[in-house]
Amino acid sequence: MPLEASAEISTGIDAFLAYSAVERGLSPNTLEAYGRDLARFAGHLAAEGVARPADVQRAHVSGFLVRLEAEGLGARSRARTLVAARCLLRHWQREGLLSGDVLRGVPMPHARQPLPRVLRADESVALIEATDPATTLGLRDRAMLEVLYGCGLRVSELVSLPLAAIDRRAGLLRVMGKGRRERIVPVGEAALAALAAWLEQGRPRLVRAARRACDAVFLSNRGSSMSRQHFFERLRGLALRAGIPRERVSPHVLRHAFATDLLEGGADLRAVQSMLGHVDLATTQIYTHVSRSRLRDTVERHHPRGAGRGGRRQ
Repeated sequence: MPLEASAEISTGIDAFLAYSAVERGLSPNTLEAYGRDLARFAGHLAAEGVARPADVQRAHVSGFLVRLEAEGLGARSRARTLVAARCLLRHWQREGLLSGDVLRGVPMPHARQPLPRVLRADESVALIEATDPATTLGLRDRAMLEVLYGCGLRVSELVSLPLAAIDRRAGLLRVMGKGRRERIVPVGEAALAALAAWLEQGRPRLVRAARRACDAVFLSNRGSSMSRQHFFERLRGLALRAGIPRERVSPHVLRHAFATDLLEGGADLRAVQSMLGHVDLATTQIYTHVSRSRLRDTVERHHPRGAGRGGRRQ
């Protein structure tokens, strides 16, 4: 019977799963699988006497590899479990809970990177149009969705965007991304119009309700800055109203849709990399695979020799 993980380890895993749901937009099934795999990793850490993320050492990770093999876990299951543990440890490093690279020198599986989930362009528009601009919160939600889909921001960048970051005359946003790296992102006309409506009509109403001043662009109904989780919940509600399955929608899915739709429209890959704030071009290149996948699907559904309703298979 596996030992129970310490409170700090359990809390660290829960925080990682919440981050994966909101920031990375992982599906419920993937999150459930991560939870099972990380429970196995937590049990191993408990057996090794590790009570805090900061106490994890390289030997604990290597020992976990040996344990998985000794338990007779299949190669695919071992790879999946190790990927989950690796993602958790990288997250702890970024959050400052774990110092040093405990994964260095540890053989890790090279799991095939899955294609990101995306929405069709018409679905992204339907999601935006599900907002109600006749209300204060509807103005805010529409502006947030227009900026998210029109600029490809991460949800953390969106909710923390300060008023000083907006240059409405030039149509630009100054975004502070991962690693405190700043980038300039152009804002399209639809997003600029939604931002103007929110800043001039909606935001002042919430400012008056605030107990103290807040320089965030997007405010909660109490006048404080929006949280990622709050926006995620609002987004799921809008998906329901738009007739889109809730599990297909997350802030990160709209970031994926931004990149994919730009590339399908003929945008330069380097330009998309710059707007997304990717350090490595290879991270951006996955969206070219998504585009090719969409093209294949279009052929299968609409070409006379495809597999869909557009033609007959002989």
